[in-house]
Amino acid sequence: MDKLKILLPKGRIYDNVSALFSDAGISIKLPERAYRPSVNQDDLEAKVMKPQNIGKLLELGAHDIGFTGIDWIEETGADVEEIMDLGFDRVKIVAAIPNDLKDDKLKSGRIIVATEYVNVAEQWLKQRGWNYVIVRTHGATEVFPPDDADMIIDNTATGRTLQENGLRIIDTIMGSSTRMFASRGALADPEKNKKIQELKMLFEAVLAARDRVMLEMNVSKARFGDLVSGIPAMKSPTVAPLYGDDGYAIKVVVKKSEVPKLMPTLKTLGATDILEYELRKVMP
Repeated sequence: MDKLKILLPKGRIYDNVSALFSDAGISIKLPERAYRPSVNQDDLEAKVMKPQNIGKLLELGAHDIGFTGIDWIEETGADVEEIMDLGFDRVKIVAAIPNDLKDDKLKSGRIIVATEYVNVAEQWLKQRGWNYVIVRTHGATEVFPPDDADMIIDNTATGRTLQENGLRIIDTIMGSSTRMFASRGALADPEKNKKIQELKMLFEAVLAARDRVMLEMNVSKARFGDLVSGIPAMKSPTVAPLYGDDGYAIKVVVKKSEVPKLMPTLKTLGATDILEYELRKVMP
């Protein structure tokens, strides 16, 4: 089959996406100042582009899958198919104004809006019937008010940068995260579609593993029933007899968030020699 052509996002979200590939067993190495990383799989080919461009490039058909925020898909109106939400780099697209600007003044005259999200901003502003002029920015949008803009529409993870620049949020327009997208042409190709679904399966297994650990423990025959009935598991725990028929060894996969409360419970239920293991992949 032809190589599956992948677009990776340049900038801050590159590391999370490349780490996901790495944990799936796919090594991506990008030399400094290069845009075409080497991949240790013969059927994959990668290129690094700005997240803003990835959706439209997929739509145009020269590439098969890409990773970018849903905010940039909305902004560019790219006709692509979302394969999965990776959950990385969660942000909100918000409208923010200077702290000392009253909300009613936004409707009383023309306002200047600074943003990288021109189309998203246009749609939001039109819905409110405001008189506005949009100034396209190229980063550092938060420094425009109050001298050069009355409002910004920008992404934020915590809102801290906005606060530090004397801005307050007046509306949340949308939420965004890094997601995996595919071109419609690639999905229509049976071989490429199969490879895309295989990658999705691997990524789901990696993400599931990051949220879970393996607990292994021993228990006597007398306490076995109490212990097994008191622990969670994806389906049921794995049980094996100990050497000498002296009890049982039990393995169970649990969420990391359950471990702090679960460990004392296991001891109370008779567990001994409790071990915790990190997981690489989990396929439910």
